Amino acid sequence: MSMTQDSIGFIGLGVMGGPMCRNLAARHGGAVRAFDLSAASREALRDSRAHLMEDMAATVATADIVLLSLPGAPQVEAVCQQLAQLGRPGLLVVDLSTTTVAAARRTEAMLRAAGMGFADAPVARTREAAMRGELSIMVGASPDVFARLQPLLGCMGTDVTHCGVVGAGQAVKLINNALVFEHTAALAEMMAIGERVGVAPAVLLDAVSRGSGDSFVLRNHGRKAMLPRDYPERAFPSTYVLKDIAGMLELAADTGLPARITETARDYYAEVVRRGQGSRYFPVVLELLAGRMDEPGDAG
Repeated sequence: MSMTQDSIGFIGLGVMGGPMCRNLAARHGGAVRAFDLSAASREALRDSRAHLMEDMAATVATADIVLLSLPGAPQVEAVCQQLAQLGRPGLLVVDLSTTTVAAARRTEAMLRAAGMGFADAPVARTREAAMRGELSIMVGASPDVFARLQPLLGCMGTDVTHCGVVGAGQAVKLINNALVFEHTAALAEMMAIGERVGVAPAVLLDAVSRGSGDSFVLRNHGRKAMLPRDYPERAFPSTYVLKDIAGMLELAADTGLPARITETARDYYAEVVRRGQGSRYFPVVLELLAGRMDEPGDAG
């Protein structure tokens, strides 16, 4: 439970932002004003304790802290440019989106020039975890800013980690996501190979789960999506995977270290997109590797 009475503005009420804002409004002691460009997204929170606003300016007019949950770096930087022009020195902006390390540090510098503070705090886990308030939140901020934010972020997540200075939260999130995408592709390879030699996918997952090959990806992506071959459109798609992998490869290039496994995973997901399946839940990469994904125009 948050003990602070800071007034909060929340911008971005989409797949993850909506449930995060709902939990924040229910558990935070101060006012929470919320906005999204989508009227439907705003309406979905009509039964929450959040005060729904019609524009961004009204959302942040009396806020002490503004939280952002947006699709990516271009949207975050555009919104922060608008915030920097408001003349609100002392305002603290917290980005819950997944962007890049470089974007987070550009944004921090821009807001600092306007007398504002900034922290990157990308979130991990599923929409269901967001609804339960059980996200993992990785924070890049100074120690004093993290201390101020920790109880607030605890309204939305069960694991809130101070990863280091601004940008460190994005670094950890990109690494986390890259590992999930890589592991999913590796599991897809092994499932496809096992099936070709006569091992039923369910048998393979059961056996591996009892050995040292067990993992979060096997128990979740493997069992819940790849085994039933269930890849819904409204889950995390391969197009989003490519955005996050691009951020990871940018980070690797900045360090001067190779990320060859990440590059291989990128090539697999890029091929999924090329074949017209980019909007489906990303474990659909199994269908590509098993030879069950048609070339564009091959299937009706």
